[in-house]
Amino acid sequence: MKANGLKLTVVAAAAVAALGGAYSLGHANNTPTPTPPAQIVSAGPVSTPSAQLPDMSAIVARNGASVVNISVSGTRKTAAGHPGVPQLDPDDPLQEFFRRYRGPQQQGEAPVRGLGSGFIVSADGTILTNAHVVDGADEVIVKLTDKREFKAKVLGADRTTDVAVLKIDAKDLPAVKIGKAADTRVGEWVLAIGSPFGFESSASAGIVSANSRSLPDGSYVPFIQTDVAVNPGNSGGPLFNMAGEVIGINSQIYSRSGGYQGLSFAIPIDLAMRIEHQLVTSGKVQRGRLGVAIQEVNQSLADSFGLKKPAGALVSSVEKESPAAKAGLEPGDVILAINGKDIAASGELPAIVSGMAPGESAKLQVWRNGNARQIDVKVGQFSDEKVASADQPEAAKGRLGVVVRPLTPEEKRRTDASGVVVQDVAGAAAKAGIKAGDIVLSVNGERITGTEQLRDLVTKAGKRIAVLVERGESRIFIPVDLG
Repeated sequence: MKANGLKLTVVAAAAVAALGGAYSLGHANNTPTPTPPAQIVSAGPVSTPSAQLPDMSAIVARNGASVVNISVSGTRKTAAGHPGVPQLDPDDPLQEFFRRYRGPQQQGEAPVRGLGSGFIVSADGTILTNAHVVDGADEVIVKLTDKREFKAKVLGADRTTDVAVLKIDAKDLPAVKIGKAADTRVGEWVLAIGSPFGFESSASAGIVSANSRSLPDGSYVPFIQTDVAVNPGNSGGPLFNMAGEVIGINSQIYSRSGGYQGLSFAIPIDLAMRIEHQLVTSGKVQRGRLGVAIQEVNQSLADSFGLKKPAGALVSSVEKESPAAKAGLEPGDVILAINGKDIAASGELPAIVSGMAPGESAKLQVWRNGNARQIDVKVGQFSDEKVASADQPEAAKGRLGVVVRPLTPEEKRRTDASGVVVQDVAGAAAKAGIKAGDIVLSVNGERITGTEQLRDLVTKAGKRIAVLVERGESRIFIPVDLG
């Protein structure tokens, strides 16, 4: 197969100047009078008041040797039958052709290889990278910029935060300087170094475009969002500030093509170093938990609950016998602050709680029934907390617009709550996102026990209500504008 070449296009621009004499016709006679030759003035640099772009060459020179290339190898079991062709896309029509005509194959193993980046955090050979870079690897090879290669040991990997710690047998290695992600400001310049597509020691720069960004995957990581060009192979590499300090680990991109499209996300180094410390000292990670499912508070929900502004984390369900249940948290509570720190967005809460040690006490400022109160809770041991989400299309006029029926005995056992099942939906409910099959559990915090009660509550309600529904395994509040 012919390799694709890298084409360099050089554009040469030539400026040609012609100097000619200029003559003017005098009125005394018709003899042309020569004029002095035009003076050639060299145009100097034009000064502008705009700020100069930062020169990041010193940061690269100082830290380049601390960034490593990571290659992993392993095996993956292949199913018996008709395997496809690895070079082809699984959806390629030719795959079906080869499955059909290559004949039956025995179950076996196929080699798996991958590339990523990492960086040295201590001179004795401790390296940080992403957990997904080394996931399932049988062998991990770390290559330094001086071309030395070492077989690395995976000290531990935490899939929840996507942080892994490696160790190589080397001494006096150049380690990076660790900064504080909490001090990062939106708009400041940042620099990434890594191995995109296997091109080692590549640098790319941009600005921080957002802080504490929550992603739809339900991650506990408050990501640093940047517009730095990050591509496959950059995973696990460092993100530097202009002081040459590492403030994050490049981890994810948003892309429809598989390559960089303007959005990249880094794990804050403060969080990564906490994980690193636990993995090195104990080989495992302990995280705090409350035992609640939460969702974002938008303007409609804020109006429904009587909040001055949309902020906090709305509790949509509380796990039985969880720390939250023992402390008295209820569905419909809005957690506004924890230990004095305001919760501006729901995604901030899991990151804070997971960073607490099991058994640690937390003071929650909670909004309930139009009033603020404090609830003390003892943080428990980590288990997955689901962050519920719901589409909130533009609301329409009219009342709720649902046809409901009572729960069957089987549904009551499964739901372990009272409520009614939505059979058909239209009007305001449909516009707000309520669907057939949803179980309506409460309206504005009042539990639903039957169809008549639901009708009465909706009739007496104001312009907006907050409807708690159970959909599959999740419970979510849906704001409905009744007009």
